[in-house]
Amino acid sequence: MNKRKMGYDYETLACEYLSGRGIVILERNFRCSYGEIDIIGSDGEFLVFFEVKARLKKTAGTGAEAVTPSKQRKICRVADYYRIKHGIGDFSPIRYDCIAIDNDQIVWYQAAFSHIY
Repeated sequence: MNKRKMGYDYETLACEYLSGRGIVILERNFRCSYGEIDIIGSDGEFLVFFEVKARLKKTAGTGAEAVTPSKQRKICRVADYYRIKHGIGDFSPIRYDCIAIDNDQIVWYQAAFSHIY
């Protein structure tokens, strides 16, 4: 199985998990010149940007550990672009969450990191 297909399958699993917990999925794989955000959803008043990371082997660390500061900065830049494109103001509540899938166990880290400018 190729990495792109595997990534899509894990993102689908994450969407099903989130939907079952009340998250409204707004977009998947939002792309722009700055990068990509796996899932964008709504959790009550919050606009949430989700990064999905899967690890099949313990030697590779956890999925959450793979969301490095560099990756966080990239996600924030893409989120800023998304907000501008959709007219979402600076004072609208947003959150950055991580869905880690480690050995088929899903862990949802809410407010996994803060916005990086």
